[in-house]
Amino acid sequence: MTKDLFGRHRAVLPDWLALYYEDPLEITHGEGRHVWDAAGNKYLDFFGGILTTMTAHALPEVTKAVSEQAGRIIHSSTLYLNRPMVELAERVAHVSAIPDARVFFTTSGTEANDTALLLATAHRRSNTVLAMRNSYHGRSFGSVGITGNRGWSPTSLSPLQTLYVHGGVRTRGPYAHLDDRDFIDACVEDLEDLLGHTRPPAALIAEPVQGVGGFTSPPDGLYAAFREVLHERGILWIADEVQTGWGRTGEHFWGWQAHGRSGPPDIVTFAKGIGNGMSVGGVIARAEIMNCLDANSISTFGGTQVTMAAGLANLTYLLEHDLQGNARRVGGMLIERLRAVAAQVPHVREVRGRGLMIGIELARPGTDEAAPEAASTVLEEARAGGLLIGKGGGHSTSVLRVAPPMSLTVAEAEEGAAILERALRSI
Repeated sequence: MTKDLFGRHRAVLPDWLALYYEDPLEITHGEGRHVWDAAGNKYLDFFGGILTTMTAHALPEVTKAVSEQAGRIIHSSTLYLNRPMVELAERVAHVSAIPDARVFFTTSGTEANDTALLLATAHRRSNTVLAMRNSYHGRSFGSVGITGNRGWSPTSLSPLQTLYVHGGVRTRGPYAHLDDRDFIDACVEDLEDLLGHTRPPAALIAEPVQGVGGFTSPPDGLYAAFREVLHERGILWIADEVQTGWGRTGEHFWGWQAHGRSGPPDIVTFAKGIGNGMSVGGVIARAEIMNCLDANSISTFGGTQVTMAAGLANLTYLLEHDLQGNARRVGGMLIERLRAVAAQVPHVREVRGRGLMIGIELARPGTDEAAPEAASTVLEEARAGGLLIGKGGGHSTSVLRVAPPMSLTVAEAEEGAAILERALRSI
C-alpha cells in the first residue's frame, strides 16, 4: 500500500517535494510522543512534524477544542468579528513582552515572515534587508530572497536587496576561533562596517537559533549588541521565532530573550508549535509598526476560528503544565546523554542545543567536512530502531535535528537516546 501511495505521490506532486527515507513513511496516527505508520509500526517521535506538534499528538484538550469549534463554525474570514482570534491575540500579546503589541495571524511561518518584511519595508521606506548567513525564513518568493542557506534558496531573484551578516554560526567561519566576547565584538564590527557601505536598511531578520541551518546559535547577547547598533540608525529588529518560540529552548519563553539586554525586538514572527499541528502563524509588532500600512488588507484563512481554538487550547495547556520547564529539565538531560555518546563516535563533530532543540553535527572523522552519507545512515537506522528524527544543515554541514514534543518524559528521552546511540555507532 505504501509503495502504491509513493507511486501516486511521484505522479502528481513536484519532484522537489522532499521525502525522508529510502522507503518513504506514511504516518497514519499518533498519541502523546508516538506515531504509527500504515504497516502498524510504532515510533517515538523526536521531530514532531518539523517542530510543529509542540505539546503532544492527539492532545485531548486541543482535539476537543477543534471538534467543538468545528461543530459551531469553522471559518468566516477576518471581515467579521472573531472571538477565538481576539482571545488568542490577547494571550499572545500578553506573553510577547513587546509594549503596545498588536498581533496579526497568518497560516504559516513563511507568510508571517513575508508580512514582517512588508511591515518593516513600508515603515522604513527601504527594500534593503539584513539577514544572517546560514538562515532560513520560508519558501515564498520574498522569504527565499532573504534565506542565507543555498540548499533552500532556488533563485537569486528577489524584490529585496539582501545583505548577509556574520554571527549565526558559532563554530564555523572566520570568527570561530575567537572566544564568545571577541566573537560578538568581531560580528558587531562587521555589521557596523557593512552599514557604512549601503543605503539604510529596513530591518535585520534573524532566528535566535537557526532551525533548518542545523540548530546553530550565536553566543548569548549577540543580537542585543546588534540591536544597539541598529537602534541608533532606526533599523528594525525582526526575531524569527517560528521554531524557537513558546519555551522550546527551555531557558526562555522566546529565543530572543537570550539577547534581551537591549530590549525586545520590534517585530516577532511565530508559527509551527502554537497550533500543535493546525496551520497557525503570526506576527507581533508594536502598534506604530503594525498600523503603518496605508492600504486595505485582510487574511482569508489567517485567524480562522477552528485554528484559533486549537492555538488557544494549546497555549493554555503549555502554560498550565510548564512545558518550558520540562523542556529545560528533560532537554538538558538529553543533551548531556547525547554528548556522552558523541564522545565515543568519531563522526560526531558537535552536539549543541537548548532545551528540546538539539543538533548533532556529523563530519568525516578528523576533519570539518560534512558527512551527509553518515546523516542518512543514522536517519535510516534510527527509524529501524523505532525513532523518527530530522536532518538539516547549511554551510557544508550535515546535522541530525532532535526536537520532540515538549511533554517528553525522562523515560522517553532515555529510550530515544539509546536508539540514537545504536544508530550513531552504526556509521
